Amino acid sequence: MLLLLLLLPLPLLLLLLLPPLALLRQPQDARPSWLSWLAGLQHRMAGGALCWAAAWQQRRLEQSTLHAGQSQQQALMWCLREAGRPLGPLQGTTGRVYDVFGATDTSTFRNHLPLIKATQAQEEESGGQLLPPTSTQCYGEASLQATLLGLAALSKAFPEVLTPGGIACVTPTSPWPRPLPWPWRILDQVVSAPGAKHPGALLLEALRSPGLRALEAGTATELLDVFSGLEANGEELAEAMAAGNPGSPLPSRAAELREALDLGPRGLALRLWPKLQVVVTLDAGGQTEAVAALEALWCHGLAFFSPAYATSGGVVGLNLWPEQAHGRYLLPPGAPFIELLPVKEGAQEEAASTVLLAEAQKGKEYELVLTNHAGLARCRLGDVVQVVGAYNQCPVIRFVRRLGQALNVRGEDIQEDVFTEALGRAVGQWPGAKLLDHSCVESSILDSSQGSAPHYEVFVALRGLRNLSEENRDKLDHCLQEVSPRYKSLRFRGSVGPARVHLVGREAFRELRAALAACPSSRFPPEMPRVLRHRHLAECLQRRVLS
Repeated sequence: MLLLLLLLPLPLLLLLLLPPLALLRQPQDARPSWLSWLAGLQHRMAGGALCWAAAWQQRRLEQSTLHAGQSQQQALMWCLREAGRPLGPLQGTTGRVYDVFGATDTSTFRNHLPLIKATQAQEEESGGQLLPPTSTQCYGEASLQATLLGLAALSKAFPEVLTPGGIACVTPTSPWPRPLPWPWRILDQVVSAPGAKHPGALLLEALRSPGLRALEAGTATELLDVFSGLEANGEELAEAMAAGNPGSPLPSRAAELREALDLGPRGLALRLWPKLQVVVTLDAGGQTEAVAALEALWCHGLAFFSPAYATSGGVVGLNLWPEQAHGRYLLPPGAPFIELLPVKEGAQEEAASTVLLAEAQKGKEYELVLTNHAGLARCRLGDVVQVVGAYNQCPVIRFVRRLGQALNVRGEDIQEDVFTEALGRAVGQWPGAKLLDHSCVESSILDSSQGSAPHYEVFVALRGLRNLSEENRDKLDHCLQEVSPRYKSLRFRGSVGPARVHLVGREAFRELRAALAACPSSRFPPEMPRVLRHRHLAECLQRRVLS
């Protein structure tokens, strides 16, 4: 209540100063000077409000992380209360009712409510997702905290990013977990046309603004699609810009676009927007290759920042360090309630129990377990993280792999990170090739063994290589044997056949993502699967094989 009273005069003042929206939508060079001054004043006031709110959230974060155990207890109680469950009996998935003694504590809750595993098959097909899918933004206190602290950290690392006209989002989805409420909404993407949801329209608006400091996209994979579309439709976009308002500088901007495209993909973003400093995307599963491709080609020389680590159950990690090259996330002790299940390296048996945030050990790997108010279940997300540091009593983690993305045709159990390492080695031996995307299918899914030993069907999208020789295709199988002794042994005995590599066009993976989005349990943030378990999804890639 005190916060509302303190903030009440600010939105009223901004409301009085707000001119008609039709005037604000005019190009900056067409606005009267007084309107530009007023818009700048509004922006500075909103920026000041952002700094105040972020500082308040920072103080709350400091207090909660200093007393992680107590904060997690409060988070659990909030989840139970918001779920509408009485703080007494809880019912597990087997139908058995567990008594949690009224005032539920974290130990009693973990001892009586069983862990539930969310499998990839459920996510792709059944629609019976254990954690309810969220909308394009993950609403809640944690998401607002992630957005405010992320914007503040971004502004501190790149002070000019939040200047008027400094940010453009080129995808319908936003990388920020929650849209800014009033009065900070003034800081939202001011260069994008109101209601523009088609990526082409969003890109065109961004191209019309050469002074951008930050480029936003929902995920790195979506941004890769944007740049691929820019190269494919560059002339059409240039013509649309040249046909802009008479007397505007857009015709010269169209010429700049053509010239930038003629020089190739490497460094394209900086040629289009010379003042660009950072690319903002949301970290989700299967984005590593897209980020690497963007860093090497279109966005070469730019920093990348992900404000949060989000899953279908909500925001689980905060990124307070935009200056670091690779995402490091603080696991906060607030809602949703987070537990960590130890991952036993090289062992098939699972850990007996979870640990709380304050009990995490540096260097250890854990699977995330999430409980939120929408689906009161201790859900194993399948995301494996490694603890790389600490923030007061809470762990700082990095993403390692997803457990549901392992290949296993003869018990070899090649995990996502192991296969990615082998594929990276192989692509490094293909002259001029840059990996854009890949997915794998076990041969039984496509019935492609035809009497031979089971094997992997690997579909890759590449830049810089139009055809794959048999020698290059064989290199992947050799690299798999290098990183996995078990796979090498099975190959030597003939129990597993050689991996078969297929080159597909980039549009094949766009079609795959469209098919995934059409699934009943499609969710945000969108994850890119590396192992496909269903035939109709695999056929999306098989139909687009080039060689």
